[in-house]
Amino acid sequence: AGIRIHGCTVHFVTSEMDDGPIIAQAAVPVMVGDTADTLAARVLKAEHRLYPLALGLVAEGKARMEAGRTV
Repeated sequence: AGIRIHGCTVHFVTSEMDDGPIIAQAAVPVMVGDTADTLAARVLKAEHRLYPLALGLVAEGKARMEAGRTV
């Protein structure tokens, strides 16, 4: 219905659900004819690339949470 992109986000965990500072994001196109399943599969592939990248940023000290923000 007019939506062209969808995506996924990795963020720091806080006491509020899905409210932590963002570490990394990825976008995927919404294709004509997509079903919930085909779009979910595309997002899952993006998640599989994004999660290790975000963990690497944190492990290397390139992303950290300070005062409720990602720095």
